[in-house]
Amino acid sequence: MHPSSSPAVRRRRLGAALAVATALSVSPLAGGVATAAPPPSTSATAPALGPNVTVFDPSMPVTRIQATLDAAWERQRDDEMGSNRHAYLFRPGTYGTDQQPLQIKVGYYTEVSGLGDDPSDVVINGKVETYNRCLGPNGTNCIALNNFWRTVSNLTIDVNAAGQDGCRSTANFWAVSQAVSLRRVAVTGGTLSLMDYCTAGPQYASGGFIADSAFGDVVNGSQQQWLTRNSSLASWSNGVWNQVFSGVEGAPSEAGFPDPPYTTLDTTPVSREKPYLFVDDAGRWNVRVPSAQRDTRGTSWADGTTPGRTIPITEFLVATPSTPVQQINNHLARGGHLLMTPGMYDVARSIDVKRAGTVVLGIGHATLTAVGGAVPLTVADVPGVVVAGLTVDAGTVQSPALVQIGKPDGNGGRSDAADPTTLSDVYFRVGGPHVGKVDTALVVDSDDVLIDHTWVWRADHGLEPFTAGVNGDTDRWRTNTGRVGAEINGDRVTATGLFVEHFQTYNTIWNGEDGTTVLYQNELPYDPPSQADWTQPDGTLGYPGYKVADDVTRHRLYGGGVYDYLRNAGPVVTENGFEVPETPGVRLHHVLTVHLDATAPGVIEHVVNGVGDRVDAGRSGQPAYVADYPVG
Repeated sequence: MHPSSSPAVRRRRLGAALAVATALSVSPLAGGVATAAPPPSTSATAPALGPNVTVFDPSMPVTRIQATLDAAWERQRDDEMGSNRHAYLFRPGTYGTDQQPLQIKVGYYTEVSGLGDDPSDVVINGKVETYNRCLGPNGTNCIALNNFWRTVSNLTIDVNAAGQDGCRSTANFWAVSQAVSLRRVAVTGGTLSLMDYCTAGPQYASGGFIADSAFGDVVNGSQQQWLTRNSSLASWSNGVWNQVFSGVEGAPSEAGFPDPPYTTLDTTPVSREKPYLFVDDAGRWNVRVPSAQRDTRGTSWADGTTPGRTIPITEFLVATPSTPVQQINNHLARGGHLLMTPGMYDVARSIDVKRAGTVVLGIGHATLTAVGGAVPLTVADVPGVVVAGLTVDAGTVQSPALVQIGKPDGNGGRSDAADPTTLSDVYFRVGGPHVGKVDTALVVDSDDVLIDHTWVWRADHGLEPFTAGVNGDTDRWRTNTGRVGAEINGDRVTATGLFVEHFQTYNTIWNGEDGTTVLYQNELPYDPPSQADWTQPDGTLGYPGYKVADDVTRHRLYGGGVYDYLRNAGPVVTENGFEVPETPGVRLHHVLTVHLDATAPGVIEHVVNGVGDRVDAGRSGQPAYVADYPVG
């Protein structure tokens, strides 16, 4: 696919393809959760959230809570490609004591969240942590590079290290990579460390996201890239390639870039915090939906309740994997909202969001998998829709898209810059637990959309019936297919935390005007079998990791990295990490390319548009930077 050359062509995306697979409904996988949709509940009673949601009360013995969470950690600590999903929710109160702290370890597909209206309403006296996975014998080769898919939100961690060894005594460890978020979290009484320095190296970590949170000292350590948005901190130390701060009180200065490699925006241009469940003083269950904000700084809760609206749980259909899509769509068409409980949802007919202001909230990493080439989720050209907390998987039959925002062939429809449709913690996966096939994972045709933290991933590893090695990459390239990661056709689209990896042409193609990205992270595909497979139709070698279409006149990118691990025989070359039109209104601030492994023969010739040094095996791990483009 080439970037289009006119606005009319830009809107021409996937029109006829959306008429796929309208037959079946959502159905559970083998070993799935409840077999019937839960009955409606009154907002003053606990809703029926299914067997994969555990709700704790502060009156419960710490030993009982600890045993439940320890068992969950043992099940999920290595379950990278598994089907288990779970949420652990804490009613308002304090958990753990100085003598008996609560030590929570968070594994794959696990959410740990408080049910208060404010993060201080739920206090964990102890820790909430994730450690490196040690992949070598006897606890060696310990890394966080694959620590994906976990969530902690809406609580306070009062660090208490009683019972832990000396190395772990002063910090709460959060050693993670992509598809992981800390939101509405306060850490007191100790340091937050974004690396696990207490295990045998190399201790690498790659990616992450913090929003609407408050900390004291933060040790970034080995994190290669990170976005901290609308938060407060006392200090921040270390950084590898690309650390971005947007609207953060106490953020370090970007002076001296790239040493240290900090990019700092005083305010966030457009933001909306993720919706959250809470139980009010009368015991009623609700969802708080924060309002969109412009040019903000610091946490949304510093001066009281987060601005926004409160929706009683009674207005939500509480779905399980056995809830028919027709039932979901009927509820949404009547003006209701959707809460998707943890589980694996096979989707053979699109979940269609058609009404402005609709909220679709997943908990416990609820996962939609396309069946028969379906598009699992579509959103109409209307303002104010909020989709949060979902993972969307490609199926074994190619889908035209996994999430479609706005109408293909449309003209932007109805939009509202003050109330943008918003995606928060929505993750995409093509391959991994099974073969996946999609044309374009995320398509945004609407104007005025906010993408607040996403990971769009064509899998470089997993349980598919092929592996790296002899013919492994060739098999993967032909079988696990994803042409484009994210295609942005609407105008005035903002992305805060856009992570896109391994797609087979453009990872991100931006066709709309007035787009803004705050932190972009990309790895080019590992697996093109040859240079011929990684060459554009016009003969250009390779595809850039981030492409702004040639006719766009206004665009901003703050803090971007494109990484190369093209590993097949012979140097597979990419001409530019970034390609943008040469016009004063399109500006890139702090961008880089880097080659990841001295044993891989891939090459990126330039950072952007022929500017910037070459990166290859001879300078593995040493980025080439361009501080600003256009230069000067």
